[in-house]
Order: sequence, then C-alpha cells, then structure tokens
Amino acid sequence: MNLTQKKKTSFRMPYRYDLIIHLCTLILAVFGLFMVASATMGLASGNVMTLMKTIIKQLAFTVLGYLGMVTMARWFTFDRMKKNITPIVSLTLVLLLLALCWEVGGARAWIKIPFPGQEITLQPSEFSKVVIIMVMATYLGDIRNLKLTTRDLMRNPLLIVGGFCFIVAILQSDFGSAIVMAGIACICFLIPYHPALSKLQKTLVMLLIVGVALSVWILSPMGEHLIEALPFKNYQINRFTSAMNPFADKYGTGFQLINGLVSFASGGWQGLGYGKSIQKYTNFPAANTDFILAIVVEELGIFGFLLILICYALIIARMFAYAVRMKSQRGRIVLIGVSMYFFIHFLFNVGGVTGLIPLTGVPLLMISAGGSSTLSVMVAVGMGQAVISQYRQGKIE
Repeated sequence: MNLTQKKKTSFRMPYRYDLIIHLCTLILAVFGLFMVASATMGLASGNVMTLMKTIIKQLAFTVLGYLGMVTMARWFTFDRMKKNITPIVSLTLVLLLLALCWEVGGARAWIKIPFPGQEITLQPSEFSKVVIIMVMATYLGDIRNLKLTTRDLMRNPLLIVGGFCFIVAILQSDFGSAIVMAGIACICFLIPYHPALSKLQKTLVMLLIVGVALSVWILSPMGEHLIEALPFKNYQINRFTSAMNPFADKYGTGFQLINGLVSFASGGWQGLGYGKSIQKYTNFPAANTDFILAIVVEELGIFGFLLILICYALIIARMFAYAVRMKSQRGRIVLIGVSMYFFIHFLFNVGGVTGLIPLTGVPLLMISAGGSSTLSVMVAVGMGQAVISQYRQGKIE
C-alpha cells in the first residue's frame, strides 16, 4: 500500500466494524444537531448571532466527535490501553482539578476556554466516564488465572474511581455525573471472574438491589418525610420533592418540570412540527440541554422519541450481543461499560424530565447541547467499535 492509499483510509472505520452501531450513532448525532438548533431558537430570543454560535459550536463538536470516534476505533488495543493508562488517568485528574478554578451555574465542573466571539467550556467529568471504563478493563480484565489478593486487585480501581467520584460529587458539586460514573464502575466490576472478587461482587449486587428498592420507597408517599432528613443540600432535596409533586411549587422548584410535562402533552403522537414548539419561547430553562427531550416530543411527537429510543436500544443491544459472545473479559468490560454509559444517561434524563425520578442534570447523549458529552460518548463508541472489529477479525477471542 503506498502513502496516498494510507492517507485515503486514515479516517475510515476499521475493517469489520459494526455498521448498525455506526449508523445509529450518526443518526443520533445529526438528529441532535437539528434539535439543538430548534430548541435554541427560544433561548436566543430573536438574537440570530446567539443561535448561529450555538449551532456552529455543536456542529464543531459533532465533527470532532466523529473524528475522535474513528481515531479511537483504529488506534485502540488492549496493549495500548494498558501501556498508556497511567498518563491518561493523570491527565484526567489534572483536568478535573483544573475545572475547580471556574464556577458555572453553581458548580465548578467546567473549564473555560477563551475563543473569539464565543466562550467554550469543557466538562472533564464527561471524559472521566470513558477513562473509568478503561481503568476497569485494564486492572480487572482477564485476571482469571492471576494469583492476586483482593487488596491487590481493588487498590488501583478503587483509588482512581473513588478519587474521580469524590472530586466530581464533593468538590465540583456535580452529584448527577458522579452517580453515572459510580454506576458505570459498579456494572463493570460485576463482569470479571476471580475467586478473590466473588464475595465483593455478591455484596455489590445486594447493595444495588437494596439501593433500588430504597430509592423507589423514598419517592413514594411513604418516604416523603425521610427526604427532609437526608444529608443533602436544599436544591437537591427540592429535586426529590418536585419529582413527587411538581405542582406543590409550580412557580419555583417545579416550574421546569411542569414546562416539560406541558411540552409532552402538547406534542401527542405526531407533534406540532419541527421548529413549531411553543414552550421553548416561554422562559423554559434548559430547553436545549437537560430538557431537550420535551422539545423533541412537542415538535415531533412520540415518533421523535421512538427514533431516539430505537437508536439507543440498537447500540446497547448490539454491544451486549458481542460482549456475551466473546471470551475476553477486557472486551466484555469495554462493551458493557459503553452500553451502560448510554443506558444510565438515558434512564436518568428521561426519568428526570418525565418526573419519574429526581432531576440529575444528566444530558441526553448526542441529543442535548453540549460539546463535552457529544465528544466523549462518540470516543466511547469508537472504543467499542475497536473491540468489535478486533473480535470479528479473530484478534481477540
């Protein structure tokens, strides 16, 4: 192969990647770009420059995300991951700490990057979710025949994941992202097999079951008084109470959720038509970020939601299918970790905007406006595609 041929193929997906996952990712990215443009119309309040800047910013991150996805799909191998995990973790830690220098919306979770005519922000916690998948695969994958103690196996993952979650939840005040990070790590921890881990894995399963049951009970009328006793800040408690009854304070803590529910009711099956949302012009907070699903349903109806649901379901199902078939525990951790990245974000965002669970501030991946989440999740998909490609070529079992 000559140099010209190499240049032509340098930004193509690797041989024998999964076409369905690739197409679903592209559909979500393009659909999200159009919906961000529509939802931002109301927030721009007739300011064409604000609208154009938001669209250009989202487009730029989508293109960067695609390039990152292709690059990761071609570059990623388990050997490279193991060799580079220390500098990757170190860089992520530096970025998480650097974000503490700026405060945006009451949280110190973003790094501000000056840019002519537009302030660009990066959220390191989004990239740390991908790094956590790498950490779990590196230190806990393919350890079946290694003679190691529980302490040896758990030391690095616990320090890294625990450190990331502490910085994000406590220092950055971004509890929603910390829960997603911890959730991804917990699911990844259940995949590898080793005698020294079996007892901890059984304990974690029990804790997860108890945690889910307790969460359901707290959100029921019986748990209403318990919420006030929780060691949370006032705004976090308000998210619980507004999820239980947003109309109790319809002009305060429940205002955002009520606007979302009105959008859902207005959309019906077919929606009002693309760009014809009414709620986005009524001082609807976070219309193009956390609550963009409400605008999707209002304009495109249930069919718009089904498009997102089907693409998410296909990506998750395809990755799970490959994970079940392969013997490599590192491969399983990567694929299931990326699947959980999609699933937990979807669960928290859809549950929050419909009032089924408290709001967590978690975006709807590739649909909500946000360069960091778009870039990081597409890189994660590229990592999953690399594993799938190597498995289908017989490079890993």
